[in-house]
This record gives sequence, structure tokens and C-alpha cells, in this order.
Amino acid sequence: MQYRRDKKGNELSVLGYGCMRFTKNGSSVDLDKAEKEVMAAIKAGVNYFDTAYVYGDGDSENAVKRTLVERYPRERFYLANKLPMWLIPEGHTPQELLETSLKRTGVTYFDQYLLHNLNQENWEICKKENLVDFIFAKKAAGAVRNAGFSFHDTPEVLHEILDAADWDFVQLQINYYDWETAQRAKEQYEMVEARGIPCIIMEPVRGGSLASPHPDVVSLLTAAAPKASPASWALRFAGSLPNTAVVLSGMSDMAQVTENLRLFGQFQPLS
Repeated sequence: MQYRRDKKGNELSVLGYGCMRFTKNGSSVDLDKAEKEVMAAIKAGVNYFDTAYVYGDGDSENAVKRTLVERYPRERFYLANKLPMWLIPEGHTPQELLETSLKRTGVTYFDQYLLHNLNQENWEICKKENLVDFIFAKKAAGAVRNAGFSFHDTPEVLHEILDAADWDFVQLQINYYDWETAQRAKEQYEMVEARGIPCIIMEPVRGGSLASPHPDVVSLLTAAAPKASPASWALRFAGSLPNTAVVLSGMSDMAQVTENLRLFGQFQPLS
């Protein structure tokens, strides 16, 4: 497994385990299968795991506790979680949301804590509720080791948020489809890179759509590398960007885990 350093010198596995898409049994996480998949990832050197308060209404966080936290020493992994600020106008408090996530996952701190899914609307809630100050206060208190945010909006909105704090990391939707389309992912990536902020990449396979793209795309990729899957090209694109710290992959079965471990165990950047 390849590793890259964050701003503090911590070595993060380039392949991160996205826990939103744990293997399911019906509508709930299949804990037996998820335990085996997490075990395979840990054994191969994956040390970065990402969940959120809202994933499966807490099912993901509970599964993280069972498959990861209760089975491995805390120093063996980095755990990311997220604050859903859109629930605050409904009567929740940021402290309550954080405490619930800590309790569900069974940890005393999060290595990475994110303001979740920032766009213009959610950023206005953050400003009104002073949530930037909140997560940095929690960082000072030790409940959060690194403060950042995940983002889904335009570069103009991103610029304002980047100016609001000395962020430890930023999580962006980066993939070759969104690179120069309406998502304007290239502009966003370059803004973060210019500030020297490590980038965590989400949706590298665009929710699975780049695992089975248009037949014309498949033909191009197959001609270049007949044995490589379309998904592997998308993951290599994300991992080849020099400011990428972690590429999150929402692995939902052992076959995906196995392929991703092979890909990032012997990672070959795109030319």
C-alpha cells in the first residue's frame, strides 16, 4: 500500500475506505461480510476510513464500531466523520451531533472532522451557527485532530470557504468526467493545491458510473490496456494528481476491495 503525508506528517493510505457503501443485507449493513472486507483492507495496509452521521441513519457509524473500532487498536487507523449542519435548524446542536457520532463509532476523537456537503446554502448555516469556530474549538480540545470540509458547489463558493480558516484538508469530488464539465473540478483542485492544503478525493468513480461508462469510452480504455477495468482508470486518474492525499472508494463487495487493494498496492500513475 502506498502512503502520503498530511500537513502534520501522518502517513495516510492513498486508498481510503468509504463506509457509505458498506456491503448491504437488505437495507442494513451486512456485518459479517463488512468485517471480512475491512479485515482484508486493514491487512493490506489501508488505514483511512470515512463515515458520516447521516450515512444509513447511523447504520454506517454503528458498522464502523463493529468492524473497525472494536477489532483494531485505535492507533492502527485514521477515522473521518462529518457534521451535518442542515440538521441544526431542525433543533439539533453541533455538540449533540458530534457526541452522537463519537458514541456510535465508539471512539473518543476523530482524526478528521468535516463540515459535511458544503454548498452556498449549507455555508450560510455554518456562518450563522459559527460552525467553523466550533470545529476548531473541538480541535483545540482534542475531540478533533484535523478540521476540514467536503464540498459540492462552484469554485466561487469554494474560494470564500477557503478564506474562512486555516484548513487542515479539503474533500472534493474529483474524477475525469467532472474535471472540465459543469462541476469544474479542475479549478477547485487547483485552488486547494495552490494553498498547500491536502486534498481528499471523493467520488473518483462518480458513484459507480465510471465503472461502466459509454461503450465508446470502454473501447478507448480497452485498446490502451485490455486487462484494466474502466473503474481502475478512474481511480488511477484521481490517485495520479500530485496533491491527492487519499482517494476514497465506496467498496460494497469483496471483489471491489480486492481489485482496489491490487491497484493501490502496486500503484502506477497515469502519464
